[in-house]
Amino acid sequence: MKISVDKGQIKEILTRAVSGAIVKEDLEKKLLSGKILRVKFGIDPTAPDIHLGHSAPLLKLKKFQELGHKIIFIIGDFTARIGDPTGRAEARKPLSESEINKNLKNYLIQAAKIIDIKKAEIHRNGEWFKKMKAADFYRLAGQMTIQQVLKREDFKKRIESGRDVSVTETMYPLFQGYDSVMVRADIEIGGEDQLLNLLAGRKIQRAYGQSEQDVLTTWLIEGTDGIHKMSKSYGNYIGITEKPEAMFGKLMSIPDSLVVKYFTALTAVPDDEIGVIELNMQSGKLNPRDAKDRLAFEIVKMYHGEKAAEKARAAFVKIFRRHEAPEKMPVITAKKGERDLIELLFKVGLAKSKSEARRYVNEGAVKIDGRPFKNYKLSIDSDFTLQVGKRRFVRIKTE
Repeated sequence: MKISVDKGQIKEILTRAVSGAIVKEDLEKKLLSGKILRVKFGIDPTAPDIHLGHSAPLLKLKKFQELGHKIIFIIGDFTARIGDPTGRAEARKPLSESEINKNLKNYLIQAAKIIDIKKAEIHRNGEWFKKMKAADFYRLAGQMTIQQVLKREDFKKRIESGRDVSVTETMYPLFQGYDSVMVRADIEIGGEDQLLNLLAGRKIQRAYGQSEQDVLTTWLIEGTDGIHKMSKSYGNYIGITEKPEAMFGKLMSIPDSLVVKYFTALTAVPDDEIGVIELNMQSGKLNPRDAKDRLAFEIVKMYHGEKAAEKARAAFVKIFRRHEAPEKMPVITAKKGERDLIELLFKVGLAKSKSEARRYVNEGAVKIDGRPFKNYKLSIDSDFTLQVGKRRFVRIKTE
């Protein structure tokens, strides 16, 4: 069976938000042939959420799916026990089976926000690794040498700094490569930091008598700090299931330098429109804040719908531009009379500790009904809104 060929979409697949393709000429030839390809993507459930950093390769999968190709979605319930060592300064903390199962519980629901899960082929790699015999393991382990493993920059840095590299970590690329053998992948997609693991798939397939998969790597997506790769470990991630208001606010906080990259890698906005946005930002015709407003709206709309995006935009404008309190906020009851503000901030969750609460007061970050309040003592005689910074609010109701 063959599928129709759309040269425009094929060009977009091979170029938009793509950092590399191996072998590009071979992959392009396959796509132009009309043959249905098996396109593999794997993700380890080392955290409970899929974030926008994961969405770049998932959106690429969606494009393949729209052309009629078969998506192979692998959840690494086995490899999550090891954890991908790529770019890490130390070994991951091993996850228990219950932690892994808890994390992967909603992975398919989250992935379904981007790709058509019903049309995808779904696997957990524990399907084959839990059945692997010692002889099979030895055969797989023999496909890579210690010298090859130690060429990895992340391992080199650890060894030079005296940190350990576990034997199981050195096996990770082999396990990921063996996944490609088991699903007979024609193409594997991943972030650019995954290149060594993806190339291992080609090597392992060749060793097992299969044709080598082509590899397509997508841009690495920096998080809201604009420095590190988006990751829960750095606290700079935006989950695709986060509430619309939270998602919108985080996107508005990204550095100006990431706006065009986010548009290109994380939205479906056409390239020509993104080009105009970029030129207008560079010339000063477009305020980066307004570009981020469009970006945040597009991304929230993708995951929550247009109405939710409109509400999130309105809430952001109300809080951050008009400096008004949000319509919905936690409500805490308190007795009338004089109270210690430091203790109150800590008790209602607006500060993690009393010392942090004191710092907020001293810095002028605390407001009562929108007005800065720098006293440690507070006289409560009626309901009011307690605020810390720009985003955190609690409504205090008197008993």
